[in-house]
Amino acid sequence: MAAEGLRPTPDRIRETLFNWIQAFLPGARCLDLFAGTGALGLEALSRGADEVIFVESNANVATALDAAIHRLGGVRARVIRHDAMVLLDRAPERPFDLVFVDPPYRRGLQRTCLDGLAARGWLAPGGCAYVEEPRASGELIPGAAWEELRCREAGDVRFRLLGLLATDADGTHLPSV
Repeated sequence: MAAEGLRPTPDRIRETLFNWIQAFLPGARCLDLFAGTGALGLEALSRGADEVIFVESNANVATALDAAIHRLGGVRARVIRHDAMVLLDRAPERPFDLVFVDPPYRRGLQRTCLDGLAARGWLAPGGCAYVEEPRASGELIPGAAWEELRCREAGDVRFRLLGLLATDADGTHLPSV
Protein backbone atom coordinates (compact mmCIF):
# COMPACT_ATOMS: atom_id res chain seq x y z
CA MET A 1 0.00 0.00 0.00
CA ALA A 2 1.84 3.08 -1.25
CA ALA A 3 0.84 6.61 -0.27
CA GLU A 4 2.78 9.78 0.32
CA GLY A 5 3.83 10.10 3.97
CA LEU A 6 2.74 6.56 4.87
CA ARG A 7 5.16 5.46 7.55
CA PRO A 8 4.20 2.35 9.50
CA THR A 9 5.36 2.19 13.11
CA PRO A 10 8.60 0.16 13.20
CA ASP A 11 8.44 -3.33 14.73
CA ARG A 12 10.65 -2.59 17.73
CA ILE A 13 8.59 0.48 18.68
CA ARG A 14 5.36 -1.52 18.32
CA GLU A 15 6.84 -4.24 20.53
CA THR A 16 7.67 -1.71 23.27
CA LEU A 17 4.27 -0.03 23.00
CA PHE A 18 2.36 -3.29 23.28
CA ASN A 19 4.47 -4.38 26.23
CA TRP A 20 3.39 -1.12 27.92
CA ILE A 21 -0.32 -1.59 27.22
CA GLN A 22 -0.79 -5.38 27.17
CA ALA A 23 -2.64 -5.56 30.49
CA PHE A 24 -4.89 -2.69 29.40
CA LEU A 25 -5.93 -4.14 26.02
CA PRO A 26 -8.35 -7.00 26.76
CA GLY A 27 -11.83 -5.62 26.16
CA ALA A 28 -10.55 -2.14 25.22
CA ARG A 29 -12.24 0.10 22.67
CA CYS A 30 -9.53 1.70 20.50
CA LEU A 31 -9.32 4.50 17.96
CA ASP A 32 -6.52 4.48 15.39
CA LEU A 33 -6.33 8.05 14.05
CA PHE A 34 -4.36 8.52 10.81
CA ALA A 35 -4.51 4.72 10.53
CA GLY A 36 -2.45 4.25 7.38
CA THR A 37 -1.60 0.55 7.20
CA GLY A 38 -3.53 -0.02 10.42
CA ALA A 39 -0.57 -1.78 12.04
CA LEU A 40 -1.29 -0.41 15.53
CA GLY A 41 -5.01 -1.07 15.50
CA LEU A 42 -4.65 -4.52 13.95
CA GLU A 43 -2.12 -5.51 16.58
CA ALA A 44 -4.43 -4.19 19.30
CA LEU A 45 -7.17 -6.47 17.94
CA SER A 46 -4.82 -9.45 17.85
CA ARG A 47 -3.95 -8.80 21.52
CA GLY A 48 -7.49 -8.68 22.81
CA ALA A 49 -8.96 -5.25 22.07
CA ASP A 50 -12.72 -5.53 21.81
CA GLU A 51 -13.12 -2.99 18.99
CA VAL A 52 -10.93 -0.76 16.84
CA ILE A 53 -12.13 2.14 14.73
CA PHE A 54 -9.61 3.12 12.03
CA VAL A 55 -9.69 6.69 10.69
CA GLU A 56 -7.96 7.26 7.34
CA SER A 57 -8.51 10.11 4.88
CA ASN A 58 -6.69 8.65 1.85
CA ALA A 59 -9.29 6.74 -0.19
CA ASN A 60 -6.86 4.15 -1.59
CA VAL A 61 -5.27 3.47 1.79
CA ALA A 62 -8.68 3.26 3.51
CA THR A 63 -9.93 0.81 0.87
CA ALA A 64 -6.83 -1.39 1.27
CA LEU A 65 -7.14 -1.32 5.06
CA ASP A 66 -10.84 -2.18 4.87
CA ALA A 67 -10.04 -5.15 2.60
CA ALA A 68 -7.34 -6.34 5.01
CA ILE A 69 -9.77 -6.17 7.93
CA HIS A 70 -12.38 -8.13 6.00
CA ARG A 71 -9.80 -10.80 5.06
CA LEU A 72 -9.08 -11.18 8.78
CA GLY A 73 -12.77 -11.47 9.59
CA GLY A 74 -12.78 -7.94 11.03
CA VAL A 75 -16.18 -7.92 12.72
CA ARG A 76 -14.78 -5.88 15.63
CA ALA A 77 -13.23 -3.26 13.39
CA ARG A 78 -14.30 -0.69 10.87
CA VAL A 79 -12.65 1.95 8.74
CA ILE A 80 -13.97 5.49 8.63
CA ARG A 81 -12.76 7.44 5.60
CA HIS A 82 -12.52 10.88 7.17
CA ASP A 83 -10.06 13.62 8.04
CA ALA A 84 -9.01 12.91 11.63
CA MET A 85 -8.71 16.59 12.50
CA VAL A 86 -12.27 17.31 11.35
CA LEU A 87 -13.50 14.26 13.24
CA LEU A 88 -11.87 15.48 16.47
CA ASP A 89 -13.81 18.75 16.25
CA ARG A 90 -16.94 16.95 17.42
CA ALA A 91 -17.77 14.70 20.35
CA PRO A 92 -17.68 10.92 19.84
CA GLU A 93 -20.71 8.65 20.07
CA ARG A 94 -18.86 6.75 22.83
CA PRO A 95 -15.44 7.43 24.34
CA PHE A 96 -12.44 5.20 23.70
CA ASP A 97 -10.08 3.47 26.13
CA LEU A 98 -7.02 3.92 23.93
CA VAL A 99 -6.29 6.28 21.03
CA PHE A 100 -3.31 5.91 18.69
CA VAL A 101 -2.10 9.35 17.52
CA ASP A 102 0.45 9.02 14.74
CA PRO A 103 -0.22 11.80 12.21
CA PRO A 104 2.04 12.53 9.24
CA TYR A 105 5.18 13.98 10.82
CA ARG A 106 5.55 16.96 8.56
CA ARG A 107 2.12 18.27 9.61
CA GLY A 108 2.95 18.55 13.34
CA LEU A 109 -0.57 17.71 14.49
CA GLN A 110 0.24 15.80 17.67
CA ARG A 111 -0.53 18.62 20.13
CA THR A 112 -3.70 19.65 18.29
CA CYS A 113 -4.93 16.04 18.34
CA LEU A 114 -4.27 15.74 22.08
CA ASP A 115 -6.12 19.00 22.73
CA GLY A 116 -9.12 17.75 20.72
CA LEU A 117 -9.16 14.37 22.44
CA ALA A 118 -9.13 15.99 25.89
CA ALA A 119 -11.60 18.79 25.14
CA ARG A 120 -14.34 16.76 23.48
CA GLY A 121 -14.57 13.58 25.52
CA TRP A 122 -12.86 11.15 23.16
CA LEU A 123 -11.27 9.21 26.02
CA ALA A 124 -13.05 7.22 28.70
CA PRO A 125 -12.02 7.78 32.33
CA GLY A 126 -8.59 6.24 32.77
CA GLY A 127 -8.05 6.27 28.99
CA CYS A 128 -4.67 6.65 27.32
CA ALA A 129 -3.24 8.10 24.14
CA TYR A 130 -0.19 6.77 22.34
CA VAL A 131 1.68 9.49 20.44
CA GLU A 132 4.53 9.29 17.94
CA GLU A 133 6.51 12.33 16.91
CA PRO A 134 9.78 13.04 15.14
CA ARG A 135 12.61 13.27 17.63
CA ALA A 136 14.00 16.31 15.80
CA SER A 137 10.79 18.32 16.35
CA GLY A 138 11.71 19.12 19.92
CA GLU A 139 9.80 18.02 22.98
CA LEU A 140 6.03 17.73 22.63
CA ILE A 141 4.40 19.45 25.55
CA PRO A 142 1.14 17.53 25.86
CA GLY A 143 -0.83 20.17 27.77
CA ALA A 144 -2.32 20.37 31.25
CA ALA A 145 -4.89 17.64 30.61
CA TRP A 146 -2.26 14.94 30.16
CA GLU A 147 0.17 12.98 32.29
CA GLU A 148 3.14 11.27 30.66
CA LEU A 149 3.08 7.60 31.65
CA ARG A 150 5.92 6.32 29.46
CA CYS A 151 8.35 7.84 26.97
CA ARG A 152 11.09 6.35 24.79
CA GLU A 153 13.10 7.23 21.75
CA ALA A 154 14.22 4.94 18.95
CA GLY A 155 16.09 6.23 15.93
CA ASP A 156 14.35 9.38 14.72
CA VAL A 157 11.15 8.68 16.68
CA ARG A 158 9.97 9.74 20.13
CA PHE A 159 6.96 7.80 21.35
CA ARG A 160 4.86 8.26 24.47
CA LEU A 161 1.95 6.88 26.37
CA LEU A 162 -0.12 9.63 27.94
CA GLY A 163 -2.93 9.36 30.46
CA LEU A 164 -5.81 11.80 30.50
CA LEU A 165 -6.05 13.41 33.91
CA ALA A 166 -9.38 13.34 35.69
CA THR A 167 -11.20 16.63 36.23
CA ASP A 168 -13.53 17.79 38.99
CA ALA A 169 -16.91 19.45 38.44
CA ASP A 170 -15.21 22.80 37.78
CA GLY A 171 -12.98 21.31 35.06
CA THR A 172 -9.86 21.45 37.26
CA HIS A 173 -7.41 18.66 36.47
CA LEU A 174 -6.83 16.33 39.37
CA PRO A 175 -3.55 14.52 40.02
CA SER A 176 -3.55 10.82 39.24
CA VAL A 177 -3.47 8.38 42.09
